[in-house]
Amino acid sequence: MTTGMPDFGDLLAQAQQMQQQMMDAQESLADIRAVGTSGGGLVSATVDGRGDLVSLVIDPAAYDADEPDALDTLADLVVAAVRDAKSEAERVAAVRLADASTGLAALGGTLGDLFGGAVGESPGDSDAGPAGELPGER
Repeated sequence: MTTGMPDFGDLLAQAQQMQQQMMDAQESLADIRAVGTSGGGLVSATVDGRGDLVSLVIDPAAYDADEPDALDTLADLVVAAVRDAKSEAERVAAVRLADASTGLAALGGTLGDLFGGAVGESPGDSDAGPAGELPGER
């Protein structure tokens, strides 16, 4: 006879499998390489999926010693290239982690249904603000 209750052993096994998938996805972020450029390709920066700079290439044409603000301009180009690379790395990392966490959200919903609320939600979690203030009273 079935009671409609899920098998907690199966739920635990699913949770462990999804946790491993998430850990694998996080570890794989080190393998991501994202390139950002600036100055029409004069400066190229490469970062990994954790946002760490792993390579910086500066074309000699990016620096003109006769220009008074040459170092400031070069510094701006480097910053822009690194930001561009980090932005791309964050986008790729978010996709990978979202793919790995899709199952976790479904499992959380199942557990929330079982226990009558969202998993991880504290009894005090609500729309109320500090000291029980409701929205609009802040």
